[in-house]
Amino acid sequence: MKNLKNILFSSLIILIIFSCSKDEIIDEIGEEEEEIVIDDTDFEATDWTTETHSKDADPNFDEVFEDNAVKRLDLVITAARWQSMLDDMTATYGTFGSGGGQGGLVDSDENPIFVPGEVFYEGKEWYRVGLRFKGNSSLQSSWKSGILKLSFKLDFDEFEDDYPQIKNQRFYGFKKLSLKNNYEDKSMLREKVATDVFRNAGLAASHTAFYKVYVDHGDGPKYFGLYTLVEEVDDTVIDTQFSDDNGNLYKPDGDAASFAAGTFNESEYEKKTNEDEADFMDVSNLLSVLHDGTRTTDAATWRTSLEAVLDTDVFLKYLAVNTVIQNWDTYGRMTHNYFLYNNPENSKLTWIPWDNNEALQTGKQGGSHALNFSGLNASQWPLIGYLYQDEVYKEKYDAYVKETIEGAFNETTIQSLYTSYAVLIESAATSEVAGYTFLRNSSDFQTAVNQLKSHVSSRKTSVENYLK
Repeated sequence: MKNLKNILFSSLIILIIFSCSKDEIIDEIGEEEEEIVIDDTDFEATDWTTETHSKDADPNFDEVFEDNAVKRLDLVITAARWQSMLDDMTATYGTFGSGGGQGGLVDSDENPIFVPGEVFYEGKEWYRVGLRFKGNSSLQSSWKSGILKLSFKLDFDEFEDDYPQIKNQRFYGFKKLSLKNNYEDKSMLREKVATDVFRNAGLAASHTAFYKVYVDHGDGPKYFGLYTLVEEVDDTVIDTQFSDDNGNLYKPDGDAASFAAGTFNESEYEKKTNEDEADFMDVSNLLSVLHDGTRTTDAATWRTSLEAVLDTDVFLKYLAVNTVIQNWDTYGRMTHNYFLYNNPENSKLTWIPWDNNEALQTGKQGGSHALNFSGLNASQWPLIGYLYQDEVYKEKYDAYVKETIEGAFNETTIQSLYTSYAVLIESAATSEVAGYTFLRNSSDFQTAVNQLKSHVSSRKTSVENYLK
């Protein structure tokens, strides 16, 4: 019956082509597509192996997140599904290329739509993978600027209910991955290097790697540019970097994400695990303890209470690293771009950095905070302000600042890393094409790399002056 339908549909198209104008052809095909649904469920996953596609395989970090390589991913999406993705973007954010940049961004709680598509890597196919655009301001600004190099979210078993052949499909052990478009980063290194620094400092953070991305949406593969592949926190980060992945994982966003007094709002602590359990006691307790009166009357008692609900050592180390490298687009300036994980091992909320494409620069939106947080409104950002005001926590923070500049963000080490990464990606970066790049010309790339090298030297000087 399916073959008969396909034959009838093909015959109909041929008749339309010989009897209609171009506009009529498009109208007629659209009408028939509404009436005849082509069944794409009848396929065999011939490339499926346990190692490459199965949930039973452990995540293969060496294969997927190789540091010293630029690999290639091909995304294949039917023309109709690609158009549905573009139509969804238009409905939410306006006409592609309409201008506006950072200004006039749309506040939307809805993610772009998923569609099934194929992913090809090293000659192997992954089937009916959930593909969608991702991001917030970077997504909107790229779209409005007429740049189609948009970030993607990949979910390898998103459509397993529709396609039983892909039940629990994984990409070398990974269920979800993000392809970041390196928005407004002409070096295309900041996401990668910043995350390297967090991980090398001993903090839980995503693995990253460089990939050339090609998209075929009906006219053959098109080079969409050099992307940074990022490991998802709610997938393998908590599974592999913690002893237990059953705790509450939050991705806060909104006023409540500041932890200022009176801001608690469950809806702004988006749960990424245990979503069906209406238990937000851990974040509620953190807010209560943070603002308890003992902070100013009995600091030792306050610290004891705080350390029962928050891994303060992890937060202070994160704060030191984040401030040394100057990452402004997160807590302290913006109420987003971090995760909190209630680690079952100690029942403490643990800070996990996320989305680092704006790191390694003085920054926008008022810029990054000084190492001593001069000008910070402590009551507005109490996790920084209150802890830095406490002499015990300030001493720990200062020690982590010194450790960061001598270790994970050591000037000589990072200068060498910039050089090696720049050589690695230069060809892929400078071969991006108009409409799929943030570069105005190839010299933009090397200029941006040189700025990064100057930045790490300036940060060494700033830390030395701060610690005097």
